[in-house]
Amino acid sequence: MQYVSGGGGAPRCVVRSAEGDGATYELSPEQAVNAATISAVGTSRGLPERAVTIALATALQESALRNIRYGDRDSLGLFQQRPSQGWGTQKQIMDPGYASEKFYEHLEKVPGYSRLPLTVAAQRVQRSGFPQAYAKHEPDAALLAAALTGRAPASLTCSPPRDAQPGRPADVRAALIRDFGADVLPKAQAAGAGAGVRNEAGEADAAGAVGRADAAGTSARLAAAPAAATVTVPVPAQAAGVGGARGDRRGWELAHWAVAHASKLRIEEVAYAGRVWTAANAGREWRSGNEPSTSAEVRITTAQ
Repeated sequence: MQYVSGGGGAPRCVVRSAEGDGATYELSPEQAVNAATISAVGTSRGLPERAVTIALATALQESALRNIRYGDRDSLGLFQQRPSQGWGTQKQIMDPGYASEKFYEHLEKVPGYSRLPLTVAAQRVQRSGFPQAYAKHEPDAALLAAALTGRAPASLTCSPPRDAQPGRPADVRAALIRDFGADVLPKAQAAGAGAGVRNEAGEADAAGAVGRADAAGTSARLAAAPAAATVTVPVPAQAAGVGGARGDRRGWELAHWAVAHASKLRIEEVAYAGRVWTAANAGREWRSGNEPSTSAEVRITTAQ
């Protein structure tokens, strides 16, 4: 049992529908971090929102979006993948990024998966004893996917703990590289990414970051954080077209990723396209910023 007083209760994240139907879904910061990783891995593979929805619904059913060390027989992790069935080692499966990659790798082999009922597509990957169980998670997974892929702007808010612990910009950079790959940041920023982020298994998360950053030559240079408290993440012009909706979608994907990680990475403020989320205003809607922010970059500021 837990007794909470003098505040708004345990930290929570809320995603709201952009369709005006009032639909919401509430989850913990731990679940939000895992959902953001699943989504980032999917979009980094160039997969559509439907693939992310299928993956999120599957993880909601298999683990409630928690990176658990137990399950049926030798099942582990977000997707309850089994080392004995060739999904990887225990250590690999407990890495959310790796587990997500393996899920999508198998999903892409399902012909026409994006047109199949979600239960059918998920079952062809998972081989579950309860294939219809995935269906009940589709509405919540669709809400999460719309926010985390950036299609639904300013639709995710989180209330991080107010324990005044500082954050490290280098940890933010390392986590961005881990989930999106080294190309998410300019090379100068990627080279300064810190190795302090830890995964849910309690191990240094540099391994996950390194695996995705090797191509840019950053694996041997994970070092201490620079002094700047704000990480600026560019939204590539080629993603935006000519100031188009695709760029806005990428920007909101990155902005929502940062909000989802606010508790873990001690993020104080996220700004994009004239809108701002702050820990001080946590749980409320994104507000208009006092300082201009463009659609060309996402600004992520850690607590100091």
